[in-house]
Amino acid sequence: MKINNLTLITVSFWYFACTSSTEPIDVNDDDNPENTSTSFYFPPIQSSEWETISPAELTWNTANEEALFNFLETNQTKAFIILKDGKIAVEWYFGDHDQNTTWYWASAGKTLTAFTVGLAEEDGLLNINDTSSLYLGEGWTSLATEKENLITLKHQLTMTTGLDDQEFDCVTSDCLHYIADAGARWAYHNGPYTLLQQVVANASSTNWSSYFNDKLRNRIGMDGFWFSTNNLNNVYFSTARSMARFGLLNLNNGKWGDDTILTSAAYISGMKNTSQDLNKSYGYLWWLNGKDSFRAPASQIVFNGPLITNAPNDLYAGLGKNDQKLYIVPSRGMVIIRMGEDTGDALLGPSSFDNSLWEKINDFIN
Repeated sequence: MKINNLTLITVSFWYFACTSSTEPIDVNDDDNPENTSTSFYFPPIQSSEWETISPAELTWNTANEEALFNFLETNQTKAFIILKDGKIAVEWYFGDHDQNTTWYWASAGKTLTAFTVGLAEEDGLLNINDTSSLYLGEGWTSLATEKENLITLKHQLTMTTGLDDQEFDCVTSDCLHYIADAGARWAYHNGPYTLLQQVVANASSTNWSSYFNDKLRNRIGMDGFWFSTNNLNNVYFSTARSMARFGLLNLNNGKWGDDTILTSAAYISGMKNTSQDLNKSYGYLWWLNGKDSFRAPASQIVFNGPLITNAPNDLYAGLGKNDQKLYIVPSRGMVIIRMGEDTGDALLGPSSFDNSLWEKINDFIN
């Protein structure tokens, strides 16, 4: 899949998005604010039970609830959930979609891979500073050995491999070509990302899905499965509540109730803070708000200002094609997820829908 045909659309979107007159919401000056004073609720494993809290109890502006619902419905939403401190404050389904319907995460699922790589490192199976060829074998790219050996797992986690992103999904050496030295260029590129799953499989001597299910999915009560939609990528499918469960795990810094799933504070910080200097709004496969600039998929332009001007500065997110959204806001103790069809931009990750949606959310929760 080539992405050069998206460049004009991407640049046009970000030009208009960045000229918004809305000021960013400054909720916390820290790069990594924590909601340490809050006790989160965690729904039980292997159960549909989930405690709720009403918007009225939270003193939200319920007069604007219908406007948010109508906006989501008009924009082809399938599922929308807001968690407040772990409890369900809003859970809406549209059309024939319901609590048990499976939907795709698209690139919002990159966050699952980032978390699982951290688990593999914690298990002593790999080190993200290792050269990728230790796990993928010499010749996994078409590069000369000295250039290939510059690429580490961390470069794969941060979209800085320096490989040509035009063959977007391809994972074989014949289409992984050199553009720049590893660490010298940021480009949103599915191929090297997808190969991280093979890295974990090779390091653990098992298949990716088995490791993921045992170490992450089953431990927090998620459902879902990985499936390739084009024989190259690997996309996660699940219910909306499973996406919300994963969001809650990250909101609580890798802990599910009394069970610590991911211990490494350094790795968790790497996921949700700036991971390199080329795109300040990107961590380890997570998008970050509140930074002073960002790059977008299919573009080498640096845009000034935060990623989502209407959203809280401490928000970090998994963002997928056709506007699959996983928002985490530590300062508010909130997880917000949206699954559905494309809202009009046809972009791979961030889109103008983020800003429009947050305008409606703010009217409701503030």
